[in-house]
Amino acid sequence: MANSSQTPHEQPLQVKVVGLFKSSSFQIAKSAAESLKSNYPSKFEDPIIVPVQEFAWDQYLQEKKRHDFVFLDISIDFYPIGRLIFELYCDTCPKTCKNFQILCTGKAGFSQSGIRLHYTGSIFHRVVRNGWIQGGDIVAGKGDGGESIYGPTFEDENFSIPHNKRGVLGMVNKGHHSNGSQFYITLQATPYLDRKYVAFGQLVEGTDVLHQLELVPTENERPIQQCVIIDSGEFYA
Repeated sequence: MANSSQTPHEQPLQVKVVGLFKSSSFQIAKSAAESLKSNYPSKFEDPIIVPVQEFAWDQYLQEKKRHDFVFLDISIDFYPIGRLIFELYCDTCPKTCKNFQILCTGKAGFSQSGIRLHYTGSIFHRVVRNGWIQGGDIVAGKGDGGESIYGPTFEDENFSIPHNKRGVLGMVNKGHHSNGSQFYITLQATPYLDRKYVAFGQLVEGTDVLHQLELVPTENERPIQQCVIIDSGEFYA
């Protein structure tokens, strides 16, 4: 994957509020999001407020039910730092999402070549400042291995989801149609990854954990401290 040449800086957060327009909980959340921007203008961008009418709200909820959620519990040098929770866009990239989801659960067992198909115990082996963090080499953790639940690799499903924000989850590849188990999480918008790498999910909880991971000291982009996925699986809200 290409390096980012932009200068690292902490990205302001953007809160998105989607809800039934007439509900009191939506109005409360809307006011809270606007207050964050007003009180901490350097830390928060203008919130995205999406009021939804009743019919559209029911449709929105049905759409969300088509998305699955998974978690990765992380430690740095054997000290647990928290949980990353991802929303998987199963309606857009079903095959890619299934691969990631089953690698999180370990339900596929072992590959024909004897590789344990499970993210638990694997590491984040690369941190690209102002770019992304990278993990999922379930073979040796060196960054040159990995295997999918479908075999050594599988095809690029589509490039529908843009790399337009922090926390985008995508598959690492070595060229077209070479996805395995390695994945990345963006640290900011990375449009130069569009149409080269398949994005299929979004970080929805654990922004503090991602921030701790991006601050880990590195040598040639490899973390000096050991960043381990100590548990992983499906998340049920």
